[in-house]
Amino acid sequence: MNPSGAGRAHHAGDGRGALRRIAPPARRFLARRKGVLARLALWSLAEAGQAFLVGHGVARSVDRGFLAGDIREGLLWLAVALVAVLCGAPVIRGVFAQLAGLTEPLRDGLVGRAVDRAMDRAPDAPGGTDRATVSRLTNQVEIARDSFAGLVLTLRSFLFTAAGALLGLLSLHPSLVVVVLPPLAGGLALFLATLRPMAAAQRRALAADEALGDHAARTRAALRDLTACGTGPEAARRGADLVAGAAAASRVLAGWAAVRTAALGIAGQLPVLALLVAVPWLRGRGVTAGALLGAFTYLVQSLLPALHTLMTALGAAGSRLLVVLDRIAGPAPSPTSADRARPEPAHPAGPPPATAGATAATTAPAPGGPATTAMGSGGPIPASTAPGGRGRPARSRPAAGSGPAAAVELRSVTLSYGVRAEPVLDALDLRVAPGEHLAVVGPSGIGKSTLTRLVAGTLAPSGGEVRVAGHRVTGRAAPELAALRTLVPQEAYVFSGTVGDNLAYLRPDAGRTELDAAVRALGLRSLVDRLGGLDGAVRPGELSPAERQSVALARAYLSPAPLLLLDEATCHLDPASEARAEEALARRPGTLLVVAHRLSSAVRADRVLVLDGVAAVCGGHEEVLARSALYRDLTGHWNGDPGREA
Repeated sequence: MNPSGAGRAHHAGDGRGALRRIAPPARRFLARRKGVLARLALWSLAEAGQAFLVGHGVARSVDRGFLAGDIREGLLWLAVALVAVLCGAPVIRGVFAQLAGLTEPLRDGLVGRAVDRAMDRAPDAPGGTDRATVSRLTNQVEIARDSFAGLVLTLRSFLFTAAGALLGLLSLHPSLVVVVLPPLAGGLALFLATLRPMAAAQRRALAADEALGDHAARTRAALRDLTACGTGPEAARRGADLVAGAAAASRVLAGWAAVRTAALGIAGQLPVLALLVAVPWLRGRGVTAGALLGAFTYLVQSLLPALHTLMTALGAAGSRLLVVLDRIAGPAPSPTSADRARPEPAHPAGPPPATAGATAATTAPAPGGPATTAMGSGGPIPASTAPGGRGRPARSRPAAGSGPAAAVELRSVTLSYGVRAEPVLDALDLRVAPGEHLAVVGPSGIGKSTLTRLVAGTLAPSGGEVRVAGHRVTGRAAPELAALRTLVPQEAYVFSGTVGDNLAYLRPDAGRTELDAAVRALGLRSLVDRLGGLDGAVRPGELSPAERQSVALARAYLSPAPLLLLDEATCHLDPASEARAEEALARRPGTLLVVAHRLSSAVRADRVLVLDGVAAVCGGHEEVLARSALYRDLTGHWNGDPGREA
């Protein structure tokens, strides 16, 4: 799984790098709160004294009181232990009062940091937003606050309670420490060894959660586009991959949690067992019954509960805190698309013709100029001509470098559907000028629909760059893509509603005059009248495939987007209706790219792009007819002039 590409690599390492990144700001944060820390330490010293007195009082009550026959002294020492226990309530109250002086400033600082980062990245983020910010401001900030509070409480409690309990054991008899300390230290060492891999597993789980949330938000916002473009199954597969990745990360996390539980059992149970087994040896070294009972009291009432709480907190809260602090307060991860920070590649003076692979193709000379050669990867990228379709002059376009950005531009675009799969498109360069009419031709499965999806931004290339009107389309939000292009797929999208609602779907402010003009331009008057006019009801199931395509084409005619992409969107129309629709869409201001269903579509276009899986050939109809054997085969010219073959 790749939750968000290279940008997540920053977070994918072990906890060591995160600790190095977090340590300096953590030290500065604590250094500014020395007063709070000092008061917290004073309350914790009282807690250490309480732990010492409880075990010591029990031991003395037995040895000097009940076993010595002095019940009064025994009860007196038990009263001392009871007072120590009761003093725990005001001690904890004082600790919590000081804790707020650490946790609340931490939360405020993290919120400010998350907002600052989101604002810094907003201009470059798709759609102007960083969807992970929502998770940081809500879930992750609260995780950090609660985890930090729990960690401070438990770490402080363990250190001071352990100090009081160990001093108590030493005061009773040094041999008690020799028996208790080894299993305690062994379990703690095993626990500490799991911290780093546990933090890495927690980091991957959080990254998977963010990636899944981001995918869900994007998919929800683009449901209509996914349905219209037929990319719903691909989005579902991507979601399933993200779910599987999140589940795998959770399983790894659970595995390390099991190791941590084993460490907790060693540190929490073996000291008591070792003490029981060593009773004869301890008695032989002069350890009294009261000292043994006091040792058990230290273990059961103070030391082991504090250790259990510490390991639980470090295991859960500690790793979560490290990961969340690194994601919020650490350095910003690399942008999801690294090319955002990459300088713009130098662009030649003229528009490059379409090429694929490393096969050379020769373009027709411009009027009064020499012929130029287009190469694939690494070759020169010359200016190209765009002769008009057969029987009509070429549409005038501004000279390269002096006018607006290309309507469509592909720079070394490669697309493959697997790591080892043969690329569908390989290092394809293409430039379509504003106002141009381009037809894409090729056998079934060669990559024509893939090309339209790349240009539409519904499919990301494996390599290279796709631009529409000068803007990169990969990673853009659905509203931004809708403003740049309109894609009409083979399966036309028509919904229940009025005829006017369907036609004005991409242009809600269109008036009846504009709707009537679209109906006339596309020749839909008879269909609209049969349905009851612009206010008539549309029932998609009652329309034929050709009628649905006609409605979708009229809707595209009204679209304000400067680029229309027709992916065999006229395949159900008869030739006359197809010609009328394409001519109407070509007269519309903007650029038209058509995946040709019939060769007549190619003849009507300014230029033809032929994809044959080896080399892409682009030019006017006559030019491509001379250069492409596949195009001649498709048009039925089996016996062309040998001298014209490329």
